[in-house]
Amino acid sequence: MPLARLASFVHKWLALLVGVQIVFWVVSGLFFTLFPIQQVRSENLIQPAHARTIDTAMLPSLANLRGEQNALPTKITIEGRSIGQVIVAEFADEPPALFDAHTMQRLSPLTVAQADTVARAHVTLTSNPTAVTRITEESPEYRGALPAWRVQFPDGGLSVYVAQNTGAVTARRSDLWRVYDALWALHIMDWKNHEDFNHPLIIIVTAITLLSVIAGIVLIPYRIRFARRHSSAAP
Repeated sequence: MPLARLASFVHKWLALLVGVQIVFWVVSGLFFTLFPIQQVRSENLIQPAHARTIDTAMLPSLANLRGEQNALPTKITIEGRSIGQVIVAEFADEPPALFDAHTMQRLSPLTVAQADTVARAHVTLTSNPTAVTRITEESPEYRGALPAWRVQFPDGGLSVYVAQNTGAVTARRSDLWRVYDALWALHIMDWKNHEDFNHPLIIIVTAITLLSVIAGIVLIPYRIRFARRHSSAAP
């Protein structure tokens, strides 16, 4: 039975070649099914949204709003936040800026104390932050707006990232998220950036795994026939 021998050879050696990665796929896939993505993203810890009325009639003229280099904004957004009404102004050639909507006072870049206040207001935690760190470079954990403040809470290793120029919360990262992200990196075999699942390595390994599975399926009828012969030959 040359086909059975060939299928056995292919199945055995290809499975041995990609066996560790198959284990990673199964373990990580099981983990992904155990935890809702909302919990991984710490959405269960966000303060409930409250409707905030924006009184545009009380706002001063926006015609004099300028950037650091006296640049005119390309986009203006008025928002109601926990600290009151603010204006987020975007510029063509400089970072965005945050202004108090009533006094036109520039609020950015946010200080440590301001970032601490924003992070506390964003989550339902009652514990005090243990550290506030300024982030200036991207990492696998954070790829949002820079520079940013990383406000660390003791509960579940939660970090709340606050953009220094706009005061917006741009990310939440917990220990659960970090485990999830590490397993995701193993799952897609992108151990550096944790985001590319179309690279040649995973395509090759997946193709090898598929060939091993097909060879295993081909072997099924031969294995069943062998088992029946062995059973009938037994006394």
